[in-house]
Amino acid sequence: MEELVEKAIVVAVKLQKDEHFDYELEELYNLAEALNVEVVGEMTQNLERVTSSHYVGTGKVEEIKNLFDAMDANLVIFNDELSPSQIRNLERDLECKVIDRTMLILDIFARRAKSNEAQMQVELAQLQYMLPRLVGLRASLGRQGGGTGGGFKNRGAGETKLELDRRKIEDQISKLKKELELIKDQRETQRKQRKKNNIPVVSLVGYTNAGKSTIMNQLLNKVGQEQSKQVFEKDMLFATLETSVRQIKLSDQKEFLLTDTVGFVSKLPHHLVKAFRSTLEEARDANLLLHVVDVSNEEHRYMMDVTNHTLLDVGVEDVPTIYVYNKSDLAELKYPYISGDNIWISAKEGKGLDELLEIIKKYIFSDYVQCNLLIPFDRGDIVSYLNENASVKSTSYEEEGTLVHVELKKSDYNRFEEYVYQL
Repeated sequence: MEELVEKAIVVAVKLQKDEHFDYELEELYNLAEALNVEVVGEMTQNLERVTSSHYVGTGKVEEIKNLFDAMDANLVIFNDELSPSQIRNLERDLECKVIDRTMLILDIFARRAKSNEAQMQVELAQLQYMLPRLVGLRASLGRQGGGTGGGFKNRGAGETKLELDRRKIEDQISKLKKELELIKDQRETQRKQRKKNNIPVVSLVGYTNAGKSTIMNQLLNKVGQEQSKQVFEKDMLFATLETSVRQIKLSDQKEFLLTDTVGFVSKLPHHLVKAFRSTLEEARDANLLLHVVDVSNEEHRYMMDVTNHTLLDVGVEDVPTIYVYNKSDLAELKYPYISGDNIWISAKEGKGLDELLEIIKKYIFSDYVQCNLLIPFDRGDIVSYLNENASVKSTSYEEEGTLVHVELKKSDYNRFEEYVYQL
């Protein structure tokens, strides 16, 4: 069967104070492209507020319909989340399939989700979004003649689910919530265990496609970790949806955990943020955040604001943060360069990573102590523990035991305090 090419008209309302309208519209094009939808026309309108019945002014609906027919399109994409009644009215008057920015983002997430948890999180968000919109969506399915909507068919939690009645969808929502609650409890247990083991956690956060996974892979390379530990990286929106956790062990035996989280985007659907809340909470318990910024994008300040607001939404606050301005090579800025808690790097070129590691170490290992310990010969277990878990600078054998000059965690220092030896 021939694949139907999706050709879309995009429609956006510019409100008076929206300084980022052009960028958000460009992002809508990128979102459509991520789903192989070809944008063949654009219609924008300046309004003080969106129209409650049709999002655009009612006169504009006729113009959209004319453009839709002229461009031989089969889909209209709106730049904001539409209410159930707006979808209903638009589909009735335009006589075609209407989707909004939220559906587009949910759809990309549905395609990218690999792990069981991410798939459940996306399905939950899709169902919660769809529940109040069933009537309008059902009408649109009827018009498509059994759902031959090109790239928008066979979508997991998509059209087949819409055949189910509200009750079944509500049952599925509560089932998914319970299952995700169990996963959340397991995640909580793992976090507690990590706290007990005293291993610091560093979390990568930032806008989608800022280079978080590239930084993670380059740091793994730097400390000589094998390829199998590498995470997926690609120059596309939402390449990473699952939280990856990797152990980074440095040459001086110090170690920390590095976590990579899902990237953000402007107007990220509320349901999606809620569904991914437990994944994003990885960042809440981190000892340090690396806020990765694509400094080559002229809207990078806005991207930073979006990221910071989303983090606040899920309760991530008061975590020390380093701003990592990535892609400095593309921005033609000086790099590697450090200023306070800011560092400019190029992860792709591998430049600035040594400096980044030094800043990370300064933050998370600030409680390390250097001292001399004189360990009795019958406590060889302590010596081998130190060789494995601390940075032993020198070892010599005295009459009373083994003398080690060592740098170790404050908690280990407290454990072995009785052996501290003043030279």
